[in-house]
Amino acid sequence: ADPFVGAMTVLATHTVYRGLLWSVGLLAVTLVFGRVFCGWICPFGTLHHFFGWLLPSKKGRGSVRVEANKTHGYQRVKYYLLYAFLLSAVAGSALGGLFDPICVAVRAIGLGVIPALQYAGGRVFGVAQDIPSRQVQGMADSAQDFFAQTVWQSHQFYFHQTWFILALLVAILFMNRFIPRFWCRVLCPLGAFLGVFARFALFGMEKDHAKCTDCNLCLVHCQGADSPQGGVKWRQDECHMCLNCETACPEDVIKFRFLPNRKSTIVKPDTDRRTVLATAAAGAAFIPLARVADSIDVNYHPRVIRPPGAVEERAFLERCIRCAECMKVCPNNALHPALFEAGIEGLWTPILIARIGYCENSCVLCGQVCPTGAIQKITEKEKLGQGVAPVKIGTAFYDHGRCLPWSMQTPCIVCEEFCPTSPKAIWVEEVEAPVRDSKYGPEGAQPAMLTVKLQRPHVDPSLCIGCGACEKVCPVQDQPAVYVTNVGETRSKTNVILLENTNYNQTT
Repeated sequence: ADPFVGAMTVLATHTVYRGLLWSVGLLAVTLVFGRVFCGWICPFGTLHHFFGWLLPSKKGRGSVRVEANKTHGYQRVKYYLLYAFLLSAVAGSALGGLFDPICVAVRAIGLGVIPALQYAGGRVFGVAQDIPSRQVQGMADSAQDFFAQTVWQSHQFYFHQTWFILALLVAILFMNRFIPRFWCRVLCPLGAFLGVFARFALFGMEKDHAKCTDCNLCLVHCQGADSPQGGVKWRQDECHMCLNCETACPEDVIKFRFLPNRKSTIVKPDTDRRTVLATAAAGAAFIPLARVADSIDVNYHPRVIRPPGAVEERAFLERCIRCAECMKVCPNNALHPALFEAGIEGLWTPILIARIGYCENSCVLCGQVCPTGAIQKITEKEKLGQGVAPVKIGTAFYDHGRCLPWSMQTPCIVCEEFCPTSPKAIWVEEVEAPVRDSKYGPEGAQPAMLTVKLQRPHVDPSLCIGCGACEKVCPVQDQPAVYVTNVGETRSKTNVILLENTNYNQTT
């Protein structure tokens, strides 16, 4: 129910997704009551409010607090970000998901906070289980089972860039020490989007300026820095509708009611027209510039392996909001946020890193949780190819210089054993190869030559689905001898491996 995400998706894809229709209801509530979502519902705003209470602002007392809660020019920034992200969506990219508060919260908590807590909890439970007391060990086991079933995964998850995502979250929360509700007032594009609609709200504030004694208690408790004090006009677009000012006012100056008198109200966002046009133009121009600088068509990174069911790359970038829901739900810890593998436009979009986890053959959870259709919902039968071709996300290749049976004459068929397709995409060639004995002969003579029977693995590209199970289990630890790239993926008609389907095919 995120109207900002809904607007971006509609502008980028010209499609309204069923799961985003709830955002229309939130807009309707905003048109009646104003930004009640920001003051009463938003999980990221709640997190900021909690940390503001836990670690009070340096501007937490007296006149300093009053000054901090007055309306300031930096509150315009969120509107400029909103216009830039909406125009970038028109240009074909949902980059605004990087700043959407719901996406930020899910991404930071799911990829950073919960895995970190699980790691710390695992250490604590490990120490508790070493204590020679059955009661303590039993309590530790029960607690670990409870958290595994309700909060975190059954085994420890690791995500690329966790430290960076967590550092950004900590930095944003720490800014509350200097500007109360920093994110909500300065950076939040969803709050700005709701603020644009809040100007039409039926519910609002009335002030009786004659009664005001300038005690400023309303400012002390204000969450939105919307000028609730007497003698100035109330900024309706900035108000979080927390109603703290009405409760705190000892003189009954402030009243919230339906269809209030608008004489003391500023309803429009305080933005400069030239700056709005400049930021909107920058947002629209950024996407084509990013694509020219690192074109997907001519410089496609082979390791950008998207989840099964993902749409074609251009359409994927139009729809993916970087919410990390797919990464969080993946049972094998296979999906991770990209850095710049897919260009700057693909920042924090999901990619599969097979060395950490492979794509479970029967799992389709990522498509079920994707809110924007970047990963389409597919059934297990569709993924496995029952009656149709299976969904391919890539193709496996061998590095013969590192593969044990190929380069070191050492028996190994781990990859073939773990290949989940039926029939197996990895098949073995039985050969006899010479190998030197590891022991020197008598009187320092050269080691004798022996013959060993080997099973050398090969990949059948027509059967390989690119799940990465072979790469995950390869015993060559530093850099696996078998690896997966995205070539041959089902979603692309050009990223293919067979010559007759490529631009290299020349007819005579």
